[in-house]
Amino acid sequence: MELYSINTGHFKLDGGAMFGVVPKSIWQKTNPADSNNLCSWAMRSLLIQDGNRLILVDTGMGNKQDEKFLGHYFLHGNDTLDLSLAKYGFHRDDITDVFLTHLHFDHCGGCITYNSDKSSLIPAFKNAIYWCHQKHWEWALNPNSREKASFLKENIFPIQESGQLQFINTSNDFMTNFGMYEANGHTEAMMLPLVNYKNTVIAFMADLIPSVGHIPLPYVMGYDVRPLNTLLEKEFILNKALKNNWVLFFEHDPLIECCTLKQTEKGIRMDNYFSLADF
Repeated sequence: MELYSINTGHFKLDGGAMFGVVPKSIWQKTNPADSNNLCSWAMRSLLIQDGNRLILVDTGMGNKQDEKFLGHYFLHGNDTLDLSLAKYGFHRDDITDVFLTHLHFDHCGGCITYNSDKSSLIPAFKNAIYWCHQKHWEWALNPNSREKASFLKENIFPIQESGQLQFINTSNDFMTNFGMYEANGHTEAMMLPLVNYKNTVIAFMADLIPSVGHIPLPYVMGYDVRPLNTLLEKEFILNKALKNNWVLFFEHDPLIECCTLKQTEKGIRMDNYFSLADF
């Protein structure tokens, strides 16, 4: 098995929304905001090469949205999914499986693209099976008012129409050395991959702990539908990761890909940080 960090670009979100009840005077020390109170965030996917399978965990937001949409989220940087795949000698047509932690646009928008004349939307990974938790899929099809802006029909319906969608949950035997943790604080049935790699677990944090700045327990996003659940889920994962020397892989940290943890007087915090390639 080989793992690769796939950077699909950066975007911007409101710092207050990202840190919830934590004051700006505290969170801006690690995540400085621009004049519009927006912070830059990565959209970092994980590529798993295992035998004949090439599995992509999340896809970023893609680039099919119109200028008005991109004007809200400020897609920026030189990284793209295709360039990052090519860096390791891969093409999107090589992907056999797309594993979706959840269906918010910054995690699944890259699943779907336009055809050559932009007359219809088609799967961006024509040879891949798309995996999603069935409970989460049904949740996304009937969005609540809080999450509605994050579930975009153009990202979701074409997956099912393609015939490439399959459902999965934490009891499925998806692949060897691959476990899943179901979290319900950020959204219904978000799945976090736990990959056994080089005698440790690489825990893909998705939006449970989107960045190093979110490791302290009270640092919970304003986007979460059940913030008290998030607190409990973070506490469980952080304690398990500390006890078992797991490596956390961050989808949204603008600079840090991975870290280990240590116990401090203030609680569990980052210990060493490094890129996945250096692990």
